[in-house]
Amino acid sequence: MQQIRPPERPWDVEFTDFVAARADALYRYGYVLTGNAEDAADLTQEALMRLGDAWPRVRKRDDPEGYVRTIMARLHISVWRRLRRERLVAAVPERAYDDRAGDDAGLWNELKGLPPRQRAVLVLRYYEDLSDKEIAEILGVSRGTVRSQAARALDKLRVRVAALETGRV
Repeated sequence: MQQIRPPERPWDVEFTDFVAARADALYRYGYVLTGNAEDAADLTQEALMRLGDAWPRVRKRDDPEGYVRTIMARLHISVWRRLRRERLVAAVPERAYDDRAGDDAGLWNELKGLPPRQRAVLVLRYYEDLSDKEIAEILGVSRGTVRSQAARALDKLRVRVAALETGRV
């Protein structure tokens, strides 16, 4: 039987205690992010590994759990961005998807049809990944205006995409 060696560094005990105390809560957070138990476990494990590498620096701060939750959110977003082009559908479409440009040219064409402020809000929010507060500061409007412009723009895009998919345009 193999004996467990004592920690080599003094902060290893702190990290081990943190993981023992917070791993279940972090797993639940991962599950909320991913909606899948296996992905949540992978996300939690990867985030804790990254936290372990940074623990000597992070342990000095007030909120190591906030740090690891930020890691988890960013890792999840990174995976989502890589996989976002995949669209699962219940039925195979009757016509082929044509993406000659190999990029989001169709999306950019649809964005061109929006009013300038709505287009700016969507680009700043989803392409530049800015918060409502940052967008409001850039555009010189209130945060509520940013949210309402985003909602209106998304509604217009949904109607337009639905019309394109059903062939009504």
